[in-house]
Amino acid sequence: MTKMFNPAHPGEVLKEYIPADMTIGQVAKTLAITRLTLSKILNARSGVSATMAIRLSKWLGTTPDYWLNMQVQWELSQAKKERLPKIKPLSRMLVH
Repeated sequence: MTKMFNPAHPGEVLKEYIPADMTIGQVAKTLAITRLTLSKILNARSGVSATMAIRLSKWLGTTPDYWLNMQVQWELSQAKKERLPKIKPLSRMLVH
């Protein structure tokens, strides 16, 4: 049995980027978002949207893809933990 990779939520990673001398309110103001919006991301209650990924990349000197890829990896890991119905693969037929 293989061990499941459990990627970090982008909010967890974002916490590491925030300077110790900055408050959540200051970060939110810098990103032009509400403190509540930032809090939801930092506490993994909300994901990083494309717009947020752009804001973060401009502020932190990263790329939007860095944040979006992290979000997708986290979402996939969460989805793989869910019980899904059996889905029959599409059978491919040659059509002339």
